Order: sequence, then C-alpha cells, then structure tokens
Amino acid sequence: MADRRLEARDDAVLAILKVTDEVNQLKDVDTILDKILYESRQFSGADAGSIYLVEDDRLIFSYVQNDTLFKTEAANAALYQNFAIPISEQSIVGHVAKTRQSLAVDDAYELDPTLPYSLNKSFDEKSGFRTTSMLAIPLIAQESRLVGVMQLINAKNESGAVIPFSEKARTYIPIFCNNASVAIERGIMNRELILRMMQMAELRDPSETGAHVQRVGAYCAEIYGTWAARRGHGAKEIKRTRDNLRLAAMLHDVGKVGISDTILKKPAKLTEREYDIIKWHTIYGARLFGNQTSELDRMSMDIALCHHEQWAGSGYPSIPRDRIWADDLEMGGAPMNGEAIPLSARICAVADVYDALASPRSYKDPHTDDQCLETLEQGAGTHFDPEVVDIFMEIFDVIKAIRNKWSDSPGK
Repeated sequence: MADRRLEARDDAVLAILKVTDEVNQLKDVDTILDKILYESRQFSGADAGSIYLVEDDRLIFSYVQNDTLFKTEAANAALYQNFAIPISEQSIVGHVAKTRQSLAVDDAYELDPTLPYSLNKSFDEKSGFRTTSMLAIPLIAQESRLVGVMQLINAKNESGAVIPFSEKARTYIPIFCNNASVAIERGIMNRELILRMMQMAELRDPSETGAHVQRVGAYCAEIYGTWAARRGHGAKEIKRTRDNLRLAAMLHDVGKVGISDTILKKPAKLTEREYDIIKWHTIYGARLFGNQTSELDRMSMDIALCHHEQWAGSGYPSIPRDRIWADDLEMGGAPMNGEAIPLSARICAVADVYDALASPRSYKDPHTDDQCLETLEQGAGTHFDPEVVDIFMEIFDVIKAIRNKWSDSPGK
C-alpha cells in the first residue's frame, strides 16, 4: 500500500515537472495563463476556473475557462471581461490573496455565514451556471511576491457529477502553481517590454498607444485561433502560434521610430513625398528582427514588413525579406499578393485598419461599427484576405469585448 502511494506521488510530481517545462517555453502572459488554468483543471477534473492577477491593491480578472458554458478553442468574449476585486476578506479570491493560503470549499452555497468571505452569486444568476465546489490557490512567485489567485470550480467525477476537490488536487496543484507563477511574472515582463518599445514609437506617432497595440495583438490572436480551428489544427499548435502572434502583432509599427517627427506629427494631410517616407517604417521595423533566433523573431519581421501589403497586390513595400538590407534598396518591387503575403501579416492588416477606423484621432471621430464593417467588407478580396475578413465578422462580439477592455479612455 505504501509503495503504491509513493508511486502515485512520484507520478504526480513528474507530471508537474513536465507541464512546468511546457509552461516555461511560452512567452505571452495570456498563453501562459491559459496553459496553467487548463492543466490545473485537467489534473483536478474541474469544469471551470479563472485567474486574477495582482495590480496595486486589486485582483484584475485576467483569464477564464468553462467547459459547460464555453467551447474550448472558440474565440470567446468572456476572456475579455474588464473588472477588478479588492484584496480583502469579503470575497473568496480576495481572502486567499490576503492570507496567501489555499482554500477549498465543498459547497459555495452552504458557507458558514460567520465566515468573513462569501460567494458572489451574480455570475451564476446571469449565466445559469451553478458554482458548487471550489479550490482557490495563491500564485506566489520568487521572493514571496503575490502574482495573483487561481480559482478552480466544480470538480467532477467520471460520471460527470460535481464533487469536492480531492486531497490529491489540494496537495499538488499548489505545488504546480508555485512553479508556474515564475512563468507568469516572465510573461508579464515580456508584455511590458513590448509596451515600452511601443512607447518609443508613441513619442513619435501619438496614434501608436499602448491600448492600440494591446487591442491589435488580441484581435490577431483571436482571428488566428478561429482560422486554425477551421482547419482542424491541434490545440497545442494553435496555442503556440497565438503566443507568438499576439506579441509580434503588438510590434507591427515599431519601425516608426525611424520616421521624422515632422511627418508623424504633422496635423495636416501628408504630401505624396511624405507618405512615401512613412512607408519606410515597414523596412525599418523588419530590420530590427534581422538577427533571428526564434519563431517570434521571424513572425515579427513578417508582420512589420508586410502588414501594409494588399491581397490584390497594390500594397507596400513589396520587397522580399532577403532584400531589406540592400544598399540600393528602393520601395515598390515585385508586387506581393494573395497567400504569398504571410498569414500573420494578412491578419494584422485587418486588425490594424479596423482599430484605426474605430479609434478617435485628433483629426477624426471614431467610425461606427457599421461604418467599420462596411469598409472591411468592401476591401475583402482587394485590400484584405477575404477569409480573414469573414472570420473577423464571425467573431465581432469578441472584437468588441477586446476594444472595450483596452479602451483609449484615461486610466484604461
């Protein structure tokens, strides 16, 4: 009996180490959260779960999965809810953040009323979901830094009945979370580094805001996810590509750091010569990723270079990757069109144009949803990959949720 327990313990530890290694290969924080939550649910049999990340004295809702309510690989507006919970004793996740101790609840509707925390039933009431068993775990990284809280909901047995979380789950998932929390911190730092790079571009071009690049990155990730699911791509492949695409798309206009302020900040319409100069931001951006050591570098180059190419072949710069360092480089070589344009750039083209249309600028009001969609539809097959536009329309509820999460309003 003791040997079997030791064997089970060793198997659990090996599983944790294997998954931790997989988590450590990911780069973007959202992909890392998705992986941590999914693997924790698999280990515990949980139907649903969410992750909150710490920001100041609040817990920011950051990720959710729910097999009962959501399709696993489908684009989902629920991922982009925008709310926060105070770190206090009143909520279950707030209590766990404050005490830094895991908490298991067998029935959230039968909590002792003398406890300081209680279940917020508003989500259940809106969705028709029934929260029963819960396991909430603090996410603690190096030097005892609290990164966030993960909340698993409704452990299920083999017949699908909701049961309390097992002792095995209560023991081993916190161990996994302690290891994975370091990856979360790294993912947050990766996102912050990219945002700081884009702040340099924002100093040159006020339209290149942190909110803009966050939205474009998220739009691209969701469009790609639906595109890949249509083709039956595996979940691991989709997650890996989304991981790179989201970060690479955030850098689509980083080459604007090489364009003069007098052009980028000009309040009037650009001359033809000035517009030709702006086109060079695609070359300057691509050159930043010349020393390619990863798939992220390759995708970042593709997007920076090609996100202004057009499906029918009338975009720019129409320069092959291997020519961008040429001494005699001139804009406008052999036209690039159709599927010769990298998929990542075709997706980013739609995301970037939509966000420019939907966002207020000093020289224009934001376009309405109908105006934005009409422009994209009119450009399908000429400016844009028609399938990418079709997917964009299909997931427009998700697009709007992303837009609302990272609005240009102060403080957002």
